[in-house]
Amino acid sequence: MRTEYLKTLQVIAQVGSFSRAATELFVTQSAISQRIKYLEDHYDCQLLDRSGPTPVLTDAGRIVARRAEQILKIEAKLINDLKCQGGKSRLSICCTPTFGAAFLPKVMEQFMLLHADNIDLKFMFHSIDRAIKELLENEFDLAVIEHCEHLEIPGFHALGLPQDELIFISSPILGLPEPEVDIQRLFSQCLIARKIGCTSRKLLELNLAQGGHKVEDFSRSIILDDLRLTLETVAGGGGIAFISRSMAAKQLAAGLLREHRVPGFIHVRQRTAVISHERMHDPAIKEFIDCIIDSFPFQPAECANHS
Repeated sequence: MRTEYLKTLQVIAQVGSFSRAATELFVTQSAISQRIKYLEDHYDCQLLDRSGPTPVLTDAGRIVARRAEQILKIEAKLINDLKCQGGKSRLSICCTPTFGAAFLPKVMEQFMLLHADNIDLKFMFHSIDRAIKELLENEFDLAVIEHCEHLEIPGFHALGLPQDELIFISSPILGLPEPEVDIQRLFSQCLIARKIGCTSRKLLELNLAQGGHKVEDFSRSIILDDLRLTLETVAGGGGIAFISRSMAAKQLAAGLLREHRVPGFIHVRQRTAVISHERMHDPAIKEFIDCIIDSFPFQPAECANHS
């Protein structure tokens, strides 16, 4: 029995639809249907009543869902125990690229001073979709994610971190006004953009759509998925970018870049640490969270009270 099939039944019961469950679990709706069919064939009984507008658990389905919760908790504890075997604690962490590039070096330096000899650490950079998918598959104990929409992941605790400010940046040689600039002035420039699906790109597209515009309104666009190369390209006068201010802080302070805000634009996205419930009270997790919070210039109330 693959435990993600039991998780699928739980999620359908929580969200009330196959399509929403597919979104929550980052799989296709067809995969959701196949998983439920497998469970019903395996247990030889109907688990969901599909006769109404939303699927609901049958009596047998409620029994399976209740036991599934226990099985999933046991599996999570087993994974945690294996990570702690051999006298060393194992910690698996991922983050989205902006946090990784702008804050991770400081976080890692501080954390490894505390745990250089007693922690086996696995760390990966992932897109938000892949980070959430692998959290649900128990690949990671903790993830730091920048996001636009509300974030809630079943089985995980969400800790709000300081918001991430996004701005337009340009080279001084372009002569763009600062700090505020009309969007029409920016449309004459080449946009250095992230790939479709990245949250900075999503926020830019949302802002543009509110004014009846789209990315294609810029004179041209170049897709770059390397944040540091984006900074170098913009600093050289090759275009403008909509990027996290934390990524460009050093270049802005040195006068190599200028920052711009568009009136009416949303210039912030959320940043959240997502932690496995099974490891919420693990000292290593708590200390890593402390190092994350210390990496920011201020500590909001929700972060200071995380313990």
